[in-house]
Amino acid sequence: MPETIFARILRGEIPCHKVYEDDQVLAFLDVSPLAPGHTLLIPKEPAVTLDALSDDAAAALGRVLPRLCRAVVAVTGAAGYNVLQNNGSVAHQAVMHVHFHIIPKPDAQSGLGVGWPAGRLEGADGAALAERLAAAVAASAQ
Repeated sequence: MPETIFARILRGEIPCHKVYEDDQVLAFLDVSPLAPGHTLLIPKEPAVTLDALSDDAAAALGRVLPRLCRAVVAVTGAAGYNVLQNNGSVAHQAVMHVHFHIIPKPDAQSGLGVGWPAGRLEGADGAALAERLAAAVAASAQ
């Protein structure tokens, strides 16, 4: 895994505004926030993308993420929030260490803006794709 700013934060070489920490995860404020309260959640286990994480590290993220979302909403009073997680540079991942953004949406204009160029899923194509994905999920559990 490449050296990242998050690895340096985890080692204490770069300070952060810590929001939460336990033995598996660290949450801190983003230094380039899209809105006040923009928080990052990272696993302490090194992994570039979500699919590379162990089940234990993924479970730790899943356990803490809802707590952080509740705290961000409670403190900021945001009307809503986005949870963003990118995997790979083509998916706009800038720091090559798994991380989740919790981005408050105080109003429709603030926070994360999203375009959604939706396509269509046809019946037979959808059934075939779902079958292939289900088989891949089953194979990865073994």
